[in-house]
Amino acid sequence: MKIIQLSYGTIILLEENIAEVIINEGVVMDIAMIDHYHDVLKSNLKAPFSLLINKKFSYSYDFYAQRNLATLKEIVAMAVVAYNKMASMSTEVLEKLPRSTQWHLKIFSDREEALKWLRHEQEAHDNKKD
Repeated sequence: MKIIQLSYGTIILLEENIAEVIINEGVVMDIAMIDHYHDVLKSNLKAPFSLLINKKFSYSYDFYAQRNLATLKEIVAMAVVAYNKMASMSTEVLEKLPRSTQWHLKIFSDREEALKWLRHEQEAHDNKKD
């Protein structure tokens, strides 16, 4: 397991094609951070890959970041662990925004359940392309 420390958060490489993302408390993600985040994912994960978004802290996105977040074609699925109603609702709002790439996303309250679903989705995708 490799941990990548960023100025705005942490990316934990759980498997060669699955990463856990934890954004720091109070961060306002902007387009430059999103671009950097996407570059880090592409250069450290084997594509296609899946993301476990751990919303253990409260953070937000500016308008341009919201529109460009997780638009990588390499993303198979995203599991979001939301520990409260506010985190869950903010994720639902983000999911509904128009963007160039539709998300394959599911929200969980339990990290292990989220990871189990993510592994299943990643495996299903990998088996489909064989």
